[in-house]
Amino acid sequence: MDKNSVIGFVLIGLIMVGFTFYQSKQAKEAMEVQRQLDSAAAVQALIKQKSDSVRQAELAQQVATQIVSMKEEKKSVTPTYQDASLERASKLEGQLITLSNDKLEFVVNTKGAQPYSVLVKDYVTYDSTALYLVQPNKAQLGISVYTGETINTKDFVFEVVEQSDSLLRLRLPFSDGGYIEQRYLLTMGSYMVSDTLSFVGMEGLIPRKVNNFDIEWTNVIPRLEKGYKNEKQYSKGAYWFEGEKGIEEFAEGKDGSKKIDAKVKWIAFQQQFFSSIFTAGDSFVSAEVGVNYCDEKDPDHNLMACKMRVKHAYDHNDAGRVDVPLTMYFGPDDYNLLRSYGLNYEKLVPLGGWMVGWISRFIIIPIFHFLGSFISNFGIIILLMTILLKLVISPLTIKSYTSSAKMSAIKPEVDKLNEKYPKQEDAMKKQQAMMDLYKRAGISPMGGCLPMLLQFPILWAMFRFFPASIELRQQRFLWAEDLSTYDSILDFNFNIPLYGDHISLFALLMAVTMFFYSKMTSSQMSTDPNMKGMKFMTVWMMPIMMLFICNNLSSGLSYYYFISNLLTMLQTWVIKKWVVKPEDIRKKIEESYKKPIVKSKWEQRLEEARKMQQAQAKRR
Repeated sequence: MDKNSVIGFVLIGLIMVGFTFYQSKQAKEAMEVQRQLDSAAAVQALIKQKSDSVRQAELAQQVATQIVSMKEEKKSVTPTYQDASLERASKLEGQLITLSNDKLEFVVNTKGAQPYSVLVKDYVTYDSTALYLVQPNKAQLGISVYTGETINTKDFVFEVVEQSDSLLRLRLPFSDGGYIEQRYLLTMGSYMVSDTLSFVGMEGLIPRKVNNFDIEWTNVIPRLEKGYKNEKQYSKGAYWFEGEKGIEEFAEGKDGSKKIDAKVKWIAFQQQFFSSIFTAGDSFVSAEVGVNYCDEKDPDHNLMACKMRVKHAYDHNDAGRVDVPLTMYFGPDDYNLLRSYGLNYEKLVPLGGWMVGWISRFIIIPIFHFLGSFISNFGIIILLMTILLKLVISPLTIKSYTSSAKMSAIKPEVDKLNEKYPKQEDAMKKQQAMMDLYKRAGISPMGGCLPMLLQFPILWAMFRFFPASIELRQQRFLWAEDLSTYDSILDFNFNIPLYGDHISLFALLMAVTMFFYSKMTSSQMSTDPNMKGMKFMTVWMMPIMMLFICNNLSSGLSYYYFISNLLTMLQTWVIKKWVVKPEDIRKKIEESYKKPIVKSKWEQRLEEARKMQQAQAKRR
């Protein structure tokens, strides 16, 4: 090959290589463009797919909505109640109507013809807000009866037939002309609401075999007092059987329920100082009642949730009208006021058992009201009442202290007898010698105990009276803002178990005076080693225990104990100074040894027993 041919082949080869490289690059660029186009197409397809899904979901939602709408339309077409008048009444909106007198504001909701709220006008809560025994829209009253179908009046709006400031008549008509009527009457100066439930022209609707109907009541009572624990402790449910002297109580300060399978005259739900009482004109056939207490930190500040379901007889008659008289009391637990109704309502006031209750009813309450008739300051009333009671029981106090003083005076003689008869087998001899010594000194073995036992019911009556006395509610005295609850001079940010979150000054003063009185009288106690524990309990433990107990109780009660302790200390000092002198007692004992002692029959029997014991010991 010549040179030109070689050059030609080389150029052709370079051209072929360059063309191949160019073609390869062009192919890659084309593939990249195609890949991007394919990706864009995929995205578009995905967007289209999602758009289709959204449209399908929207379409499904529209179909579901249409189905629900069709069901609602079908439901609205189908009546809930067989009676057309009841069906109309169930769909109406209720209105509120107010009855009022000088004691209550009683608001009725025409839906259900039931109490909507009850305001007690003469009183306020501890934080000076309106006092509602029935809070707005927190209670429900329903009459459940069978009229061919079971109905409950709370589901229907009643028609207003008659209305004034004190009278309201509401009527629930039926299609055949019969009706159920509620008639509420509120008279001036009364906490009692008269409620007459009537069934008129219902003989064709209520079958002859139906002999009763149900009354259901639920209510949430708010907290009304300062101290939650004290308020809860004195709250409860109760009921009374006609003809019985006492009442039955349940849920006293704790959750509780009761099923009553007997005729009951009235049922009450009692907050510490106020009650809601439901009374039948005849009697309820049976009842189920219950109370559940709310937590102290309840956000709505409620105290207790009450429920009642009672059966009442339905008496068929030919007159075409059945009237059921009922009454509802919403008011204070004032003993004399409750007693005036003659239905044992006053038994709701916790005054103690028969003996303590007798003292409260016939001594303490009359004195309290007598002093209150011309003295407005209840702190002064408590002071005067304490002084008066101290004067009345002073003979018992003097007798008790005299016995203790005589025991203290003969202590040296008692110590001699203990030394003379140290052995257990000489117990009868020592006892006989002790009896001789007591007789010479003029000491009765029960002289110190019996007067104290007689005073104890009075002390317990006062303990029951003050926390339950509504007269002390929100009455100020010195630093105490309310004598019916605890006073506080210092509030903590924490709670001390069994003590509380504050310091009650009246409780503290009561404990201090109790300590000093115990120290004053402890010198008269026996020095017997076995009595050291009793002395420690009397001087130290009792004041501390009473401090813990009274710190959360009524400041009026702590104030009474404080004044009582001061007066007792004064009495003791006067008796010790001028009435009973130890030297006179010792002189009397010395003189008695010069005269023979006439033994009583009991002492003679004791002497005979001692001789028999000695004879048996000799035989052994």
